[in-house]
Amino acid sequence: MTRTDDSRYLRGGPVAQRIIASVCEDATIAKAEGFPPKLVSITVGDTAAVDVYVRNQRAKAALAGIGFEERRFTADITAGELEAAIHGLNADPRVTGIIIQRPVPAHIPIKTLQAAVHPLKDVEGMHPASIGNIVYNQLDLAPCTAAASVELLKETGLDLKGLEVVVVGHSEIVGKPIAFLLMSEGATVTVCHHMTRSVAAHARRADALFVAVGKPRLIKADMVKPGACVIDIGINSEIGPDGESRIVGDVDTESVKEVASWITPVPGGVGPLTVAILLRNTMVALNRQRALYRATYGVADQIAAE
Repeated sequence: MTRTDDSRYLRGGPVAQRIIASVCEDATIAKAEGFPPKLVSITVGDTAAVDVYVRNQRAKAALAGIGFEERRFTADITAGELEAAIHGLNADPRVTGIIIQRPVPAHIPIKTLQAAVHPLKDVEGMHPASIGNIVYNQLDLAPCTAAASVELLKETGLDLKGLEVVVVGHSEIVGKPIAFLLMSEGATVTVCHHMTRSVAAHARRADALFVAVGKPRLIKADMVKPGACVIDIGINSEIGPDGESRIVGDVDTESVKEVASWITPVPGGVGPLTVAILLRNTMVALNRQRALYRATYGVADQIAAE
């Protein structure tokens, strides 16, 4: 049984609360100055799991003082029609950020939709320009899960300069952005993937180990350096001995926690923090749009997006 009150556990909830409180302060100031933030969610088809995510995003947005609107589209909509809808939101000055809920139907290319979102409204950090900016150390609109994972590492107080980091998993939205975010902080980063010859050999020398591969309990205690920080980003459904379904990560938490100094529980680790990062990104996007508006029109005082 996972005890989340154990000091070894890096819980996302308390960090998320701090971020949301800070976002709320910024949103209050922005609204008073005539720039109310607004996040628009795009859902395609009827998916129960997506509804859970949307409800959570709506609730957290309300706590942060950010307007939230859901746009639902039927599962038979074409990719072209969805792109047109996104372009309309791009052009709407009342919309601060756009998030595309996944999954989408198989005939809809998700990367095409992500590329259709204007980079200034890309609060998920998924536009090719947003990903590319990370390479140039423009880090404030990073993909939410990657940014949340790095945020939890910072909670340990470890000095990231020269820290030996191993990332297991090299996806475009988690593994690779984590590597670039940490390199910008001065860490020495190794990225492992399905062609890596010995993941265990790399993992055992890591001061900080990030795991995002979608394989339940892949990382065992003998693969972790004593005293390391382990960030488990995996979310997997597993049937336990009692026949009940439960959520587990990519790390064998019960054994690894006896070796690591810090470890994220699953659930309760990275997950709760991702929505808070989404809301923080929304305020970053608002400030960028606001700066562009003022630079373009030469207006320095209050402007309401009407």
